[in-house]
Amino acid sequence: MTVSVDAALRGILESAIGKRAVPARLDDGTELLGAIPELDSMAVLGILTQLQDDLGLQIDDDEVSAEIFQTFGDLRRFVEAKLA
Repeated sequence: MTVSVDAALRGILESAIGKRAVPARLDDGTELLGAIPELDSMAVLGILTQLQDDLGLQIDDDEVSAEIFQTFGDLRRFVEAKLA
C-alpha cells in the first residue's frame, strides 16, 4: 500500500465527519467515539463502508464494536490487523 494507514484513516475520517471535525493531530491516544460529536452511528457506518471500499477490507458484523472507535490507535490497529 503506497499511502500510510494513518493517512488513509485521516482521509476516511475527514470524508465521514468533515475535515473540521477531525483533530489536527491524530495519534494513538486521540479519543474518537464520545469525544467528537460528529462521530455518530451513521458516521461509524460510513467509515466501515469506506474502509471496505477504499482499502479492500472484509469486515464482518461480529467484528464491529465500540472499542474499535475509542481512540485513533484502536482504529489503526484494527485496520492494520485486517490488512495483515
